Amino acid sequence: MGRVQSTLISNTASMWTESKLIVASSNAGKLREFTSLFKAIGTEVIGQASLGIESPEETGHTFVENALLKARHAADHSQCAALADDSGLVVPALGGAPGLYSARYAGPDASDHDNRIALLDALKPLSTESRVGYYICALALLRSAADPDPMIIVTRWWGQLLEAPRGKGGFGYDPLFQPRGLNQTAAEMDPAEKNQQSHRGRAVQALMQSLETHA
Repeated sequence: MGRVQSTLISNTASMWTESKLIVASSNAGKLREFTSLFKAIGTEVIGQASLGIESPEETGHTFVENALLKARHAADHSQCAALADDSGLVVPALGGAPGLYSARYAGPDASDHDNRIALLDALKPLSTESRVGYYICALALLRSAADPDPMIIVTRWWGQLLEAPRGKGGFGYDPLFQPRGLNQTAAEMDPAEKNQQSHRGRAVQALMQSLETHA
């Protein structure tokens, strides 16, 4: 199984009692997932786009900063609790790239294919031992825009970056990313299995476990 590291910083002293939650994302898959999960604890999930809320410029210097920025923006404009995530691929030997620019590594309008080609070019000088990286997901949950003690979860999924893509599934850098302990890339994994093991999957699990434990 691929190794996942996670960090949880949460306000465990108070109960989760919010009836509505704004998700700062327009990704239909994420909205379906969060809708199903939060329904179990009596919270209605609403995508920010349905309220006419546009995504803010991501000016943070870390994934956590960007997740907080997006969640706070959604909470401020909706006057409701809000959840946001920020994620990407980090390769230490490349100084952390693609990092915060994972979705636009090859340029502002780059496709997933363009980004993979750019990453492969950057990796060429590196030895096999140095072609190690991790996917990171930062989740931020705020009760309000002024919440001084937000819940923050950070999860990392480590793996090897290959010399050529493999697999048709997933998205982003998945065809180049082989999780530690597995012989297949993230793009070759069964979607349900990937959702359980991935950085985002584990982050969501940790979030729900914390809410259920302390609600």
